Amino acid sequence: MKIVNVKKVGTKHEMDDFVKFTGWLYTGCQYYVPDLDMDIREAFDPRKNAGLEFSDIQPFIAYDEEGKPVGRIAGIINHHANEKWQKKNVRFGFIDFIDDPAVSAALLKAVEEWGKERGMDYIQGPMGIFDFDKEGMLIEDFDKLGSMIAIYNYPYYPKHMEALGYEKEVDWVQVCIEVPEEVPPKYARVAGLAKEMFGLHVKKLTNTDISELGYGKKVFDLLNVAYAPLFGYTELSDKQIDLYIKRYLPLVDKQLLPVIENENGEVVGVAITMGSLSHALQKTKGKLFPFGWYHLVRALKWKKEEKAELLLMAVRPDYQGLGVNALFFDDLIPIYNKHHFKWAETGPQLEDNIRELTQWKPLNPTFIKRRRCYKKKL
Repeated sequence: MKIVNVKKVGTKHEMDDFVKFTGWLYTGCQYYVPDLDMDIREAFDPRKNAGLEFSDIQPFIAYDEEGKPVGRIAGIINHHANEKWQKKNVRFGFIDFIDDPAVSAALLKAVEEWGKERGMDYIQGPMGIFDFDKEGMLIEDFDKLGSMIAIYNYPYYPKHMEALGYEKEVDWVQVCIEVPEEVPPKYARVAGLAKEMFGLHVKKLTNTDISELGYGKKVFDLLNVAYAPLFGYTELSDKQIDLYIKRYLPLVDKQLLPVIENENGEVVGVAITMGSLSHALQKTKGKLFPFGWYHLVRALKWKKEEKAELLLMAVRPDYQGLGVNALFFDDLIPIYNKHHFKWAETGPQLEDNIRELTQWKPLNPTFIKRRRCYKKKL
């Protein structure tokens, strides 16, 4: 390509191009699962994204010489993360581009310069503001259906990153399991011991528990504690927690959300799972209206997918290794069978989180969809 013009997104037209670019880029790709357009826009709106209280973000859009969009990217500086980890990192996210080295180079250079102007030493990504945002560029298994919580990208993406001098910082993998007809004996035995020896029990939340009895806050406070040591994690603020509680927890089937309490009523574990929305999101084409909402409601309420999404699991550090994970599986496997889920897939898990990955062994797991966070010195 002769000319690549990278612009800071500053007008409604440019933001429309930024949001809609992937709809054009992935036209006809059966594995790509789109974000909702409204979710992309809200990521850059301080009124809707509480993470912008402690982060800077700048979207960029790339055009060819004819003014056609050919790529997009966003620069992100999470000041809380940099303070916590004693780093000066600028992150890049929302990266998508045609298969042209000039385009990917121009996009990343724009974020590199933006970061250097603000005193940053390294660039890393793809990452979002927060750990629950999509992160990690797919580097394997491009022929598997994506999900609503993870990035999908074409196989040429990592080739561009390596050619531009970007190196591996960390990798994540996802775990896929076939749902067994019965709870494996090891889980059943350990779950029974956890109940007997440590007074643990499964609680299924109601909307009243979440909104009026404080369980929504308890769940996210637990996530903050359990995930604190993980790569790049920054704790959710109270405002972020309130937004997540109002926006997402009402959508989840509470039968698929086991909360583990101890004998004092303290929340020591939580597993947030749901039926896959991948096919429903594909049908929406990124638009909630006029008919996109119907496909999502249908998937959530009426027509279940054959796959369950294990969005996240968290255990309070002092209860890790005491059977909490066994209680999750002991509870969820019969429910998954009732819902006719044939398999389940986790979100991205750090490849060096051995404790997390070994818990799946009794379920004969398959490790799939390796994805990578790249880094480069500025």
